[in-house]
Amino acid sequence: MSHPSPPHQPTQIVFGMPTPAEVVAGTALELRSQPVPPPGWTPPWTREEDEEEEEELELPTEPMTVNMGPSHPAMHGTVRIVLTVEGETVRAADVQVGYLHRCFEKEAEAATWTQIFPYTDRLNYVSPLLNNVGYALAVEKLLGITDRIPERAQYIRVIVGEMSRITDHLTCLGASAAEVGALTVFFWMIKAREWLWELIEELTGARLTNSYVRIGGVAADLTPDFAPRLRDLIRRVRQTLGEVESLLVKNRIFRDRMDGVACFSPQEAVAWGWTGPCLRSTGVPYDVRKDHPYLVYDRFDFDVPVGSRGDNYDRFAVRMEEMRQSMRILEQAIEQIPPGPVQIDDPRISLPPKREVYNTIEGMINHFKLIVDGIKVPAGEVYSYTEGGNGELGFYIVSDGTGRPYKCRVRPPSFILMQSLHKLIVGGGIADVIPTFGMINMIGGECDR
Repeated sequence: MSHPSPPHQPTQIVFGMPTPAEVVAGTALELRSQPVPPPGWTPPWTREEDEEEEEELELPTEPMTVNMGPSHPAMHGTVRIVLTVEGETVRAADVQVGYLHRCFEKEAEAATWTQIFPYTDRLNYVSPLLNNVGYALAVEKLLGITDRIPERAQYIRVIVGEMSRITDHLTCLGASAAEVGALTVFFWMIKAREWLWELIEELTGARLTNSYVRIGGVAADLTPDFAPRLRDLIRRVRQTLGEVESLLVKNRIFRDRMDGVACFSPQEAVAWGWTGPCLRSTGVPYDVRKDHPYLVYDRFDFDVPVGSRGDNYDRFAVRMEEMRQSMRILEQAIEQIPPGPVQIDDPRISLPPKREVYNTIEGMINHFKLIVDGIKVPAGEVYSYTEGGNGELGFYIVSDGTGRPYKCRVRPPSFILMQSLHKLIVGGGIADVIPTFGMINMIGGECDR
């Protein structure tokens, strides 16, 4: 059966595969604005008569319960989704979290304020430095020393935090691309993540669980060649992102799996407490760094990318653009960072230098008291929030005046997003569960805290 030619050039279709001569006209978000075919035109790769024949041959189906997880390869080993399916369509979903049993908040009650930093590393373990920064800001707010943190330490916190944000997004998008068949993209993005982790390792001494930030500053200054190496990494990561976009944004298979899948409206997103890239994918431009600036974020020029439909593709595209904005912040931070100390000069908060610990009785006693008894945080309660990799990362801490917190409650963005996952997957296909779960970017360490 022949089909009429479209009245416009089919190269305008966003879903089309690029020809060898084509180059990507813009970023993933910009391609949302490309023209689409007019109503009534049928793509040549669809045949209505074939679909009618298939419907006639289909046998009636009955609802069936399917367990996806907690040992399913796509469930990270920590999530169970009980699906009620009718054929390939999901009719109901019961999302069950809590399999990891982190016990972060209970463990924090038995640790000093400083000893909690390694626990924060294991919340979102793909961007641990952002957790370090968020927790330190909460304790400093309760101590009343926010304005006394050295400027250089604040810049360093921004630098390591934005590097961690990039590694978080690289992991999310790389793994999600692999789950829809684009394994090459996974290797490219993990390679770029490894470049950043190697530099972070030289600075902090660890690739993943860094424990680098301290109450009152950071553990150590930047390495001598940190700035030129970071500039070189930014150039290489930008090139990798361009290669990823050239492979995916006009790829018909990828777009068919992502476009229009798991849509969420701005009203629904706000009602369910969404924040971060998922909220911004619906068109709501809320970013803690812009709306409630902390550290020195008010000194940087960067944009807040937003989507238009709140579907899986928008969540992919927003994260892609956010990595570019993070690199803009990094370039400005490297240029602006001033000299100076990286730790507050207060013996009640900061550990004394090793030479004093080993050679003076005052230094040894000070070190002993801070390690054994902990920093004496005044009695009170405070809530502090920052922009984590997946959204608003909040810490609500309560002090009874001792060296250990009475309560340390964390608001994990992943947990808030997971509570609405059932609304995203009901009505879609079984195959859509995996990319939708990937774009939520649930991290077991903070979800099951």
